[in-house]
Order: sequence, then C-alpha cells, then structure tokens
Amino acid sequence: MKREGKSIKKAILIALLLTGGIIMVWPFLWMILTSFKTEAEAMKIPITLFPENATVENYVTLFTKMKFLTYLKNTMIIVVFSFIGLFMNALAGYAFAKYEFPFKKGLFVIVLATMMIPSQITMIPIYLILNILGLTNTMTGIVLPGLVGAFGIFLFRQFMESIPSELIEAFRIDGAGEFRTFFQLILPVSKSFFAVQGIMTFIGAWNSFLWPLIIANDERYYTLSVGLSLLKGQNSSDFALQMAGAAVMVVPILIIFSIFQKQIMEGITITGMK
Repeated sequence: MKREGKSIKKAILIALLLTGGIIMVWPFLWMILTSFKTEAEAMKIPITLFPENATVENYVTLFTKMKFLTYLKNTMIIVVFSFIGLFMNALAGYAFAKYEFPFKKGLFVIVLATMMIPSQITMIPIYLILNILGLTNTMTGIVLPGLVGAFGIFLFRQFMESIPSELIEAFRIDGAGEFRTFFQLILPVSKSFFAVQGIMTFIGAWNSFLWPLIIANDERYYTLSVGLSLLKGQNSSDFALQMAGAAVMVVPILIIFSIFQKQIMEGITITGMK
C-alpha cells in the first residue's frame, strides 16, 4: 500500500511538472512558430499554432529593411565590453579579497555605498559628464558607464575570500606572477561562479534598453531592445514581424542557458552552500 501511495504521488508530481512545463513553453513555442507565418495568417481567427505556409520573409525583412543587423552588431559590441567589464570586476574583487593596501576597507565601503544609489538617479549626472566629454551618441558613451559595477565587485570579493590564501601563496612560491596566478589558478577555481555571472552579464547586456535609448539619438547606435520597441510602434499590426523580432531577442538567451546549464546549477549550489 505504501509503495502504491508513493507511486501515485510520484505520478501526480510528474503530471504537475509536465503541465507546468507545457504552460511555460507554450508562449515561446507560439512566438517562434508565429514568426514563420505571413501577416494575414498571424491575424487569422481562430488562431493556429503551426504555420500553413511557412516563410522566412519576416526575418529577411528584419535584417534587410529594418536595420536589425545594425542593432545586432551594436548589441554584440555591448556584450563583448560587458564581458571585459566582468573580468575587471573579478580583478577588483580579487584585489579586495586577497591584497592588503592603504584605505582598503574605506574604499570597499565606498564601493558598497554606490549600490544604495538607484541607477535612475545617476543617469542625469553621467549623461552630463559624457556630454561634456563629447561621448553622447557614441558606442563609447553607451558601454563605458556599465563597464564595471559595485555589485559585481562585491560578489567576486565575497566568493574569492573563500579561496585558501595558502593555495595562492604556494602558486606564487612556484614562481607564478600575479596575472598568471589569477588566470591559471583563480579563474579555474571560480569557473562555476564565473558561469553564473557570465550568464547574468550576457542577459543584462543583450537586453540593454534604457541607457542606449537615452544616450543615443541616432539609429546607428540603437540596440536590439530599442529596435524591437521601434518595430512595435512602426508595425503595430504586423504580429508575425514582431514575433520574429522577439525571437531574435529571446532565442540566443535560451541557447546560452541550455549550453551552460550545468555550470549555472553548480554555481548556484556553491553560492547556496556559502
């Protein structure tokens, strides 16, 4: 009887998980399939799931007539520089965790204090500074303010404090320099944590919307998120084209998450144990 009860509970749990999974996947599936429909079929009532006459015309339109190739290039530039910023955060966190230098505690307190200031408050001062420097409406002005962040430095510092200092000293005794120690010892030890932070960095850079919209007034510097909002305004009735734009935004994130799922789970487990 106990085994039968456990089997029934297990079957109910599996059914609930499957139902929840289908509910979660359904909007993404509908979005992707709709992106291959014609405008008329996307507006058809009753709604159909699979396209009757599949076409890639919506994607061709995005990258030939809607400047989405330019938006994609700008977004990739932001992603690349965000990963450079990720390594700079890691270097700063490593310095705060394992080095002793004057005013270390005071500087770290100042870094933490900046986390208490909402980003919306700092946007106007940053914009005025960049305007004085002549960096408005440039890719430099878009990527520079978000290159490093207090939260990233704080997380890396907290994680790297758990790395035994004896291990680092042994590496130095063997003749390793500081950068070699960081890249050959600290990075491999922190790979799971880096995977989690890397995914978060990628998602933040890929979805960047507000700051590029503020700092740039030329379509040459717009990102995919800004382009998608323009697409919604200019083609409000073409749902198939909008779904194609949304798919371009969402699918890369799903692919990255699927590839690094194991590392992400390991990083979350390590963080939870601490």
